[in-house]
Amino acid sequence: MAENKLLSIIVPVYNEEHVLSMFMKRVAEILKTIPDIEAEYIFINDGSTDRTLENLITLKSTYPQIKIIDFSRNFGKEAALTAGLQHAKGAITIPIDVDLQDPPELIAEMVVKWREGFDVVLAHRSNRDSDSFLKRFSAKWFYKLHNKISSPPMPDNVGDYRLMSRQVVDALNSLPESTRFMKGLFAWVGFKSTQIEYVREERAAGESKFNGWKLWNFALEGLTSFGTVPLRIWTYLGVLVAGISFILTLKILIQVLFMGIDVPGYASLMVAVTFLGGLQLIGIGTLGEYLGRTYMESKNRPVFIIRKIL
Repeated sequence: MAENKLLSIIVPVYNEEHVLSMFMKRVAEILKTIPDIEAEYIFINDGSTDRTLENLITLKSTYPQIKIIDFSRNFGKEAALTAGLQHAKGAITIPIDVDLQDPPELIAEMVVKWREGFDVVLAHRSNRDSDSFLKRFSAKWFYKLHNKISSPPMPDNVGDYRLMSRQVVDALNSLPESTRFMKGLFAWVGFKSTQIEYVREERAAGESKFNGWKLWNFALEGLTSFGTVPLRIWTYLGVLVAGISFILTLKILIQVLFMGIDVPGYASLMVAVTFLGGLQLIGIGTLGEYLGRTYMESKNRPVFIIRKIL
């Protein structure tokens, strides 16, 4: 018989008291059908304020393979994923959301691909029909923009749901940064990858914790974490505006000195001042995004604080 391999299932949770038992029942049944695989379940309680922790402790009496990492407060999903990766002991690791939108049935297909020799097996959404038009539109252009200005490119319509070999997890755990955009880090470490297609389901219970403002800030994090193109753009834009200003200055001098044309100044001056002032403020804001990330990294604070491990 082949040696049993340990699979680590990483599950970040925040106020998900109603879906935990459904998730465990469905995943446990699926894992029974996969030969030569044993599982550990790593739940990261990311500062939940409902009965999530109590329900996890109750579930642990039925499923002793559960490990609970209880954060001291809400640190965010990226921190929860980082904690899960650091505590995963499996030969393979799969992060998955507890809301069952990402079908656990794909785990069996991922394991097959891993046994074929792939280090990373991505779950790729074949369509986003379940999302609103605004979310589909913003996601499409986020991936396009990110992959234009950042390196390496990030696969589109792929979330955190994926299989990773031990070597990939060790590489991720070796990265020192504290401000972590995990989708970008997953792409940055590389390794031999493939993907399987799926259609995302509706949430089994509860509601999404990501609102528009959080998604906007998440997108900014991604766009500034893997490249300096936004900074370079403002250098080129500054050269362009300075060049146009120089040409206009020559034009005005020629009109006044050689043609005797009076140049009224108030309206044009106000337009120029407000336009250039706006450009400068946007440029300073872009610079501030990068400087702020450097400032936060320089503090060298831990990504998360664990209150207790069960």
